Amino acid sequence: MKKSQKIFTVDNLKEKLKQAKALVLTDYHGLKVGQINQLRQEIKKEGGEYEVVKNTLLRKASQNGEWRMENEQLNGPTAALWIYKDDLTPLKILDSFIKKNELPRVKFGFWGQDLLDEDKFKELANLPSLEELKVKLVSFLKSPLYRLTTNLNGNVMKLLYLLKMKGGEN
Repeated sequence: MKKSQKIFTVDNLKEKLKQAKALVLTDYHGLKVGQINQLRQEIKKEGGEYEVVKNTLLRKASQNGEWRMENEQLNGPTAALWIYKDDLTPLKILDSFIKKNELPRVKFGFWGQDLLDEDKFKELANLPSLEELKVKLVSFLKSPLYRLTTNLNGNVMKLLYLLKMKGGEN
């Protein structure tokens, strides 16, 4: 790789580090190109990005950012999962892929200011998605209103029934 390409790549990685809400680094050793491309496409559909990165360039890009990476953390083949939204779906896709293929192996990552290890990654991947939480919230908020409406309608129906009965007696 030429020096100009390395500089461009480091600048690109710095920008991704600034924009990303989360980052998960994986060891992709053992995955076939087709598998990586399939995973990349699935993650891209959900607003994330999965790419193979050079350790030295990623370390250099992280030097002055909030997510610093050291030599001992970055070894072996590395692929990065970039998450740009607060949605967990890209994490869930990676976790599902790992369960199915037993690869790639999670090295470490960052969620906001927190360092992620493999256990925290699995914990986050098993949380409900943002959409699932929204549906639960709406149904939770709707439930008391539905019960109130049913109870009020029930009393009105009883009143109408009584009035009808009284009207039938005359």
